[in-house]
Amino acid sequence: MARINLLPWREELRKEQQRQFLTMLGLSVVLMILIIAAIHLQYARSISVQQSRNNFLRTNITEVEAQIAEITRLEKDKQRLLDRIEKIQLLQRNRPEIVHLFDDIARVLPEGVYLTKLTQKGKSLLLEGKAQSNARVSALMRGIDKSKWMTNPVLDVIQTDRKKESKERKFKLRASQFSQITEDQKAAKR
Repeated sequence: MARINLLPWREELRKEQQRQFLTMLGLSVVLMILIIAAIHLQYARSISVQQSRNNFLRTNITEVEAQIAEITRLEKDKQRLLDRIEKIQLLQRNRPEIVHLFDDIARVLPEGVYLTKLTQKGKSLLLEGKAQSNARVSALMRGIDKSKWMTNPVLDVIQTDRKKESKERKFKLRASQFSQITEDQKAAKR
């Protein structure tokens, strides 16, 4: 019987299988390294894109904050200007009041009474003058009470000059200026 030695063939098959295994293992390692590198590059690119987005947003947020600050400043300026305009309009509306006040004073001033001093502080009036009698001062107060532009007459002082023989009396009278425009504004706000 012939003897056949199968050992070298098996050994060669084992070596071939081991070589194929190592080749597959090497290719698998190379493939894994490529996949990991690709994933790493993808994440790095995603991070870079997100950082550029964040920088863009920061830049825009800074610009918007600057615009908001400018808008706030403009709102304050606008409010100051509106307040000024309102004050100017109020002064324009109140301009004829002094004319009406002087006209009213001339109307309510009875005969025998004349003013030596007229002081106005805000809406408060102080009238100082001389009258021939107490009755004339009373007539002046009634006239002020009926007036359209003055109200609330209050007599502070009435005195007779004792050194002179005349019967003139000096008086100080307080009254309030009645503003028709202010009353109209109050009615409009209701």
